[in-house]
Amino acid sequence: MRVWPSALLAPLVALVAGGCAAGPSPADEAQRLAADLADGTFDTATIAGEDQPDEALATILGNLAEKPRSVEVGEITESETTTDLRTVDLTWTWDLGEDAEAWVVETTAQLERVDGEWVSHWSPTLVHPAATEASSLRLTRTSAVRGDVLGEDGPPVVTERPVYDIGIDKANAGDDAAASAAALDLAERLGFDDPAAYAARVSNAGPSAYVIAITVREDESHDWSVPELRTLPGVLVRWREIPLAPTAGFARPIIGTVGEATAEIIEASDGAVAQGDQVGLSGLQRQYDEELRGIPGATVIMRTDDVDQELYAAAPVAGTDLVITLDIPLQKLAEEILADVEPASAIVAIRPSTGRVLAAASGPGGGGLSTATLGLYPPGSTFKIATALASLRHGLTPDSPVECPATLTVNGREFSNYPGYPTSSLGTVPFREALAQSCNTAMIAQGEVVSSADLASAAETLGIGATGTLAFPYASGSVPDDSTGTEHAANLIGQGKVLASPMAMAVAAASVAHGSTVTPILVTGHGGEADPPAVPLTADEAADLQSLMRGVVTSGTSTFLQDVPGEPVSAKSGTAQYGTSDPPLTNAWMIAFQGDLAVAVFVEVGEYGTATAGPLLEEFLRGAAG
Repeated sequence: MRVWPSALLAPLVALVAGGCAAGPSPADEAQRLAADLADGTFDTATIAGEDQPDEALATILGNLAEKPRSVEVGEITESETTTDLRTVDLTWTWDLGEDAEAWVVETTAQLERVDGEWVSHWSPTLVHPAATEASSLRLTRTSAVRGDVLGEDGPPVVTERPVYDIGIDKANAGDDAAASAAALDLAERLGFDDPAAYAARVSNAGPSAYVIAITVREDESHDWSVPELRTLPGVLVRWREIPLAPTAGFARPIIGTVGEATAEIIEASDGAVAQGDQVGLSGLQRQYDEELRGIPGATVIMRTDDVDQELYAAAPVAGTDLVITLDIPLQKLAEEILADVEPASAIVAIRPSTGRVLAAASGPGGGGLSTATLGLYPPGSTFKIATALASLRHGLTPDSPVECPATLTVNGREFSNYPGYPTSSLGTVPFREALAQSCNTAMIAQGEVVSSADLASAAETLGIGATGTLAFPYASGSVPDDSTGTEHAANLIGQGKVLASPMAMAVAAASVAHGSTVTPILVTGHGGEADPPAVPLTADEAADLQSLMRGVVTSGTSTFLQDVPGEPVSAKSGTAQYGTSDPPLTNAWMIAFQGDLAVAVFVEVGEYGTATAGPLLEEFLRGAAG
């Protein structure tokens, strides 16, 4: 870069006045100047009037320097008095954020031919016509109103709800010792496990910091009261509203959370997210964050001698609401039922006629995982409805006689029925009785005609292992189509290599109830669908499966569901052994449908499906019936 101090220009101009010199044209210098203004480097143009134009430019631009910009050369006008001066029109175009209208500024530059070479004159008006040496620009952002998460037919699921921030205001807490003492007292009143840790955090904060101890919902009840805390020296209780679900844990593994953007999110946003922005951190809030968060507003202010002038303003654009199908009362009911279940657990409820997911609750034992939609486990005997469908396709009927021996050996491995299996249902029994009593050996015996490919196909017909892309994270499970021997035998009773999520099993029950394969819908208006099964469910097959599942309640393992109010309940229980302990641990399952409601219940560690998952299913069905 060549820098020409303005004091040297006059004699140089005098030397060349009236003459013509060879060299680059004024258009060349104008292009170099535009490029340097755009990237801020000043490594190509020859600048007069400023020893450090890059620093001067950075001072005027302020935080606007971080935003992408382009500078285009327009008309170049020769002076009326001399051929050695040119005026260049420049057009600045600023990219101020995703979907924001570009800010366009028209300025002019002065070029001068000195000693046969064209040079550019530095001036703050290169950046803005009203700028002076005392001017600086500042870009401010205004957060957009975040979109709500709405229910299809009810009140908002996630919307602005009031909370209290409770903490120590060090500016009003006295000296550091007093602030630490106040923090210790506050933490003890709030019931913190480690009050000293909060006191240390307050002590290490700046002298005017507000150090929040806890944020609580306005409608939460505690052993302490907000008015009481407000009387404590140094304690500041601040009221505000933030996006929240109806309860602290409401569908949290699925809906997710909102909080301050992390460094990783900011970096991946390509400038759309800035430090301090509220964004989705997990779940659907993260998946649909771009549309939920909206578009922040932008304002460009030029300050000159303590006077602010607004140069550009774009109002924020509110985020778009996200509509989900969860039914608030049913979701709350499911979560209340699972609240005291220690192992990972789930309850999923689906409307068979539409595929709408009404509840997808994951118990606290899952540690925050969406057990309901993503947890994959062997489904045990609930999978026998897929085995039954594959058997029906090979000519079996609900009334066909099948053999149910006490044990059955396949390739040297002995399989047996569950302990306490009724001896009256051993021997030759109708297929409906074998399913109603959950005879393992009868189902395994079907492996002589039902191949792994047949089993996988039947499972897919019911939605287990279905492929496709849904509008929410979902694991439909997997069923091998190439198993043989003992593995295939175990697959036939929902163990071996068969895996399914609680939602997948709810989909299976819903498909039986509906008479065709159901695709679960949790987020509306966002496309995504499961691929249709290779072999659709026929009306006759659906009628047989409905009859078989009803028999489980009328005369099989789940007679305890007979007096549930409302329409008749059809069900299937399931128990799957896993692990190496003796006796092995067991997953407990129940699936059922009642009218236009299909349900799956899962507990990772239990006894039998009917003993562990059964009471939870009954409680949910009774609660859903009102």
